[in-house]
Amino acid sequence: MKKMFYISVIIIISPLMIFIVSCGHKNKNLSTNSLQGKVSISGAFALYPMTVKWAEEFKKIHPNVTIDISAGGAGKGMVDVLNGLVDIAMFSREVSNEEQAKGAWFIAVARDAVLPTINVSNPAYRQLKLKGIKKQDFIDIFITGKITKWGQLIAGGSDSKINVFTRSDACGAAEMWAKYLDKKQEDLSGVGIYGDPGMSDAVKKDKYGMGYNNIAYAFDSKTKKNYDGIAIIPIDLNENGRIDSSENFFDDLNKLTLAIKTEVFPSPPARDLYLITKGKPTNALLIEFLNFVLSDGQKYINEAGYVVLSESKLAVETKKLN
Repeated sequence: MKKMFYISVIIIISPLMIFIVSCGHKNKNLSTNSLQGKVSISGAFALYPMTVKWAEEFKKIHPNVTIDISAGGAGKGMVDVLNGLVDIAMFSREVSNEEQAKGAWFIAVARDAVLPTINVSNPAYRQLKLKGIKKQDFIDIFITGKITKWGQLIAGGSDSKINVFTRSDACGAAEMWAKYLDKKQEDLSGVGIYGDPGMSDAVKKDKYGMGYNNIAYAFDSKTKKNYDGIAIIPIDLNENGRIDSSENFFDDLNKLTLAIKTEVFPSPPARDLYLITKGKPTNALLIEFLNFVLSDGQKYINEAGYVVLSESKLAVETKKLN
């Protein structure tokens, strides 16, 4: 009798447990899919490809969420977020005290760098790839105007003019490139070009052009090599007149990102990239998205051609948010 009683209890309880467990799974799915709403993001071209990837992966988890992203430069992103036009700004330079006083709250989410670019068909490129360009030479090209011809950079070079391009929009790339040259964006000379895509196109179309680009607009994240028509001018970091093996990482994305991560490549022009809100976010959707970026979202950074933050840095940024 006692044995039959236990069997009866098991028979009665088992369906009940299955029902409870199945309801638990159902509620979990509902919880995952119940997150709804819209997130609007604008700002830095530098962070745009990475943010698009994050949005795509986040929406796989939360299909009822809409994320609108537009690139218009870091300056536009900051103006937009502080004026309540968007929820999040993509930002590619340090956030100033003045911007923080206006309500800019920020977390670092990745790293990249600004790189000097050249047309791959330029006759000077072969020599420059071996000897590089020193910081002072870049200053004399972009700031003082003392160097105006390619022949001033290489032995036996031509008298062809260096067609210098700079950014016309308020952006982190120009600010960081200028900071590397110990100046500000407004000190950079050259023909003004709007946006990162515009800059890379200008260099690709001009055999004697020189500009600067964020990594994502110079390298193909799939092949890990430069896009067709454009190349990186190696920076002679130790200024010994040649590109040593320790500096030879400008034509391979994996080597370059490792150099940035290990700080062999200097900052500036390497820098942190930020997501910014007006005030610390309280909206559950924004918090969930930013938490995703700092956790699961980090696994997409390397494949997209960016540099992952250190574990200690990630911990600091996550604590800031939570």
